[in-house]
Amino acid sequence: MPGATFPDEALSDDKFLCGKLRLLQPVKGYRAATDAVLLAAACPAVPGQTVLDLGCGAGAASFCLASRVPGLIQSGLELQPEYADLARRNAARNGIAFEVAEGDLTRMPPSLRRDFDHVIANPPWYPPGGTASPVRQRATAMQVRLPVGEWVAAGARRLAPGGWLTVIAGADSVPELLAALSPKLGSATILPLAAREGREALRVILRARKGGRAAFRLLPPLVIHAGEAHTGDREHYSPLAREILREGAALPAAFS
Repeated sequence: MPGATFPDEALSDDKFLCGKLRLLQPVKGYRAATDAVLLAAACPAVPGQTVLDLGCGAGAASFCLASRVPGLIQSGLELQPEYADLARRNAARNGIAFEVAEGDLTRMPPSLRRDFDHVIANPPWYPPGGTASPVRQRATAMQVRLPVGEWVAAGARRLAPGGWLTVIAGADSVPELLAALSPKLGSATILPLAAREGREALRVILRARKGGRAAFRLLPPLVIHAGEAHTGDREHYSPLAREILREGAALPAAFS
């Protein structure tokens, strides 16, 4: 639907990184949260490099990355026109240069058929029918339409030699993620994300390099919340998670 957009009354104005960013998001559609911030924190980009965000949505991951790393040349690919429009609006209101192309990652728009230093992605994780949302845009953003291996392959095609792919995905997708790396990607590292100490990791961050030859690394989990359970109506982030989610910090060197 060319020109499709969310009406203003259907949007909320949300703070990210303690108000450093203000993003419009649909009240009833897919809404970015901690995954987008963690994905941005895991991308090892430096000023002057190019970054492609596959399935950029309203732009949360790219804009969190831009807040930490000035001078990036950023682009996004988004399947849903309404979200592509939001990404453009959010880029303008936050003063961030961001090229957004509408299209499918299996048929990359011509404007994005070039090499990038980094590709980031937060693929949908629910199986078809796995979310009961009646909202079309939210269901499309959250339900798996393409296998996660297709996202890895698309990212590999767009990376320059030596470029980095960074993906946040469900822990159950790790076998498929690793199987999709060969032959173009190597030097893979996986960081499990655990809600609390001793809990099973439900999400992981994968980082891999085009042409990389280093040994695979499985890192200790990043624990998001402190303590065994929430106590009262307040934040319970671990110190490291708070630095990332509230201050926009990068993952420390130990996770690189």
